[in-house]
Amino acid sequence: MKNSASDIIEVAIPLPLDTTFHYRVPEALMPRITPGKRILVPFGRRKVTGYVLGFATGEERELREVADVLDDSPLFTPRELELYRWAAAYYLHPLGEVIKAALPAGINVQSRRGSSADDGDAMAGGKAVRTETVYRLATDPPAADVPRGKSSLILSHLHNAGEATAAELRGIFADCAPQLRRLRELGFVESEAREVYRDPFREEAVTPDAPLVLNAGQAAARDRIVAAVDTGRFTPFLLHGVTGSGKTEVYLQTIAHLLDRGRTALVLVPEIALTPQLVNRFRRRFRCGIAVLHSGLSDGERYDEWRRIRRGEVAIVIGARSAIFAPLERIGMIVVDEEHESSYKQSEGFRYNARDLALVRGKMEKACVVLGTATPQVTTWHAATTGRLELLSLPERVNGLPMPRAEVIDARGRKGDAILPPLAEAIAANLANGGQTLVFLNRRGFATWLTCEECGHVLRCPNCAVTLTYHQRKDRHLCHYCDYAIPAPSVCPDCGSTQVTHLGLGTERVEELVRERFPEARVDRMDRDTTRGKGGHARILRRVAERKTDILIGTQMVAKGHDFPGITLVGIVSVESTLNIPDYRSAERAFQLVTQLMGRAGRGDDPGKVIIQTLNPDHYALSHAGAGSMGEFYAAELVFRQETGYPPFVHLAALYLTGTAAPAVEQESKVLAAQIRTLRRDTGGRVEILGPSPAPLVKLRGRFRWQLLLKAPERSALHRLLARLRGAYTPPSGIRLQVDVDPVDLM
Repeated sequence: MKNSASDIIEVAIPLPLDTTFHYRVPEALMPRITPGKRILVPFGRRKVTGYVLGFATGEERELREVADVLDDSPLFTPRELELYRWAAAYYLHPLGEVIKAALPAGINVQSRRGSSADDGDAMAGGKAVRTETVYRLATDPPAADVPRGKSSLILSHLHNAGEATAAELRGIFADCAPQLRRLRELGFVESEAREVYRDPFREEAVTPDAPLVLNAGQAAARDRIVAAVDTGRFTPFLLHGVTGSGKTEVYLQTIAHLLDRGRTALVLVPEIALTPQLVNRFRRRFRCGIAVLHSGLSDGERYDEWRRIRRGEVAIVIGARSAIFAPLERIGMIVVDEEHESSYKQSEGFRYNARDLALVRGKMEKACVVLGTATPQVTTWHAATTGRLELLSLPERVNGLPMPRAEVIDARGRKGDAILPPLAEAIAANLANGGQTLVFLNRRGFATWLTCEECGHVLRCPNCAVTLTYHQRKDRHLCHYCDYAIPAPSVCPDCGSTQVTHLGLGTERVEELVRERFPEARVDRMDRDTTRGKGGHARILRRVAERKTDILIGTQMVAKGHDFPGITLVGIVSVESTLNIPDYRSAERAFQLVTQLMGRAGRGDDPGKVIIQTLNPDHYALSHAGAGSMGEFYAAELVFRQETGYPPFVHLAALYLTGTAAPAVEQESKVLAAQIRTLRRDTGGRVEILGPSPAPLVKLRGRFRWQLLLKAPERSALHRLLARLRGAYTPPSGIRLQVDVDPVDLM
């Protein structure tokens, strides 16, 4: 059958293919075809799901036909598709996989159906929809005698209540499914399945609050953002405020203004650990619909939240990285809280940066974008000081107290002492005064590695180029990259000696030491091990907020934006693991980490104190952080970046070749480098090529890794070269090429 221009559609397939495809729509399916819907199409010898992008023109050859339409309504709008296309082109990732990543995972969940008397999951276009069964008295009941016993009591309750769900009836009458079934068969009651959302909050009602009185800096920042919102034009801001300066209250009052004008707000946070506290503040302030999107939700909860947003039932969306793709319309403001956090960058697969996409989406939506932080990225600070972002400053804490003072303790020559005397004495004094203490170490587990004193053997992960970390409570050695685990050996696996020793330090070991040193203290630990379960973050944070924790020990997740008014002492056990990473951003990250940790102290009515134990007491990142001299640190760091050729003075792309055979990966990396150099001559533009070389993490999850780093002063030159490479180079079988545009680390 000959195609006509009006029955041909462009389709994206969620497979690693750098192209879209054309299909013909059969006449019977044409009324149901709309851009944004999923369809079933033949692809090779199988059928796959595709996304309708729009109608195509100019196609003359025979095309395969669409097999089915899977959705009743579009999953994305033309404006959202514009964002997907931009991200696919910029991050050099297949459009179909970008769309799949942007949509909720629960959209493809296959679920059980509930029984007639129970709540359950029904199916809608292949998506799991939670339903509840609602019962009411029949409008035309039979003239027969009313059944006795429990059935009579159920009818009496429905008469008084009007209607009741199956769950409510079970709560009153226990197991009543047989009676309900019989009453329905006899015609005494009617029932219907009603769609309900899975509630991700599942918590007690919040107490409403009122806007706080702003200080001069807060009021000026709010007024400027409000004025920008009212213009209806894209305006990007850096809201730089010291820790405890009240950035969240500025967000709340600005969002209140735009809600009054019928606009919506998208608020991004870097970690799900920050979500409960922030959501609670928003729920206390606003009565409008609020949705949350993050990986801590089940697939069904995420799908329900996504549907609420898609249907226009919410005005505020709060979420982690993936929430940048939330189907929110009429956006007036996008907030990127703690904009400096590297967790906004997706590290695998579709390697987008939500912080950067916020600026892109804000421009498309003609919205304000507010990047909020006490420790901006060096690139963000440079953009603000050169006029590409408007700088708003909050230089003072809202409680009027000064920033806590920091004492740097030289830990050199103190081998084996995890908590040095000055820190131990400060913790004891803080406990005596009724203050809470935060103890930080950015390594979880009990010991960093196991070694044999006889032969020197070190226990390593067979899949990754790292040592295995000992976890005492599990009595196992774990890899923190691939989750490989083995029982803790009592003898050396290499020579059989019993002289095996645990070296290094983790949060689990620090917790043990703290409990031994301060047996009367109530101690909690916050790291990936203690927050794995659903609601794990919220439980720990609640105990701290309720002053049920005296000492909180944690990894970097405790440094990210939490407001703990009772914490008056912060002890940093070690910062070396951040300072010594082989990455150009190591000093920046150390400065940000220490500054953020310092900001956890003294946020209430009492002043705070910070003690930093380090083997590098003279490092400029630590000295500037301890002194609170942010401007001096950024000035020194920008000089270093300019001299060595790193952002913001150049643009980067990291290319990784991986495979299971080390020699093959090394050889192919040289082939790739040669091809890039050839393409560079053809495309023109100044692009510097570093490598190939083994990646710092040379083996990960069983695959050996080599990398090349491309630098260019102009982004266009870098993208021209990468686009040419994409079309000219295909890695051989068994080897994969991963391209990371604007990498945030080079590991």
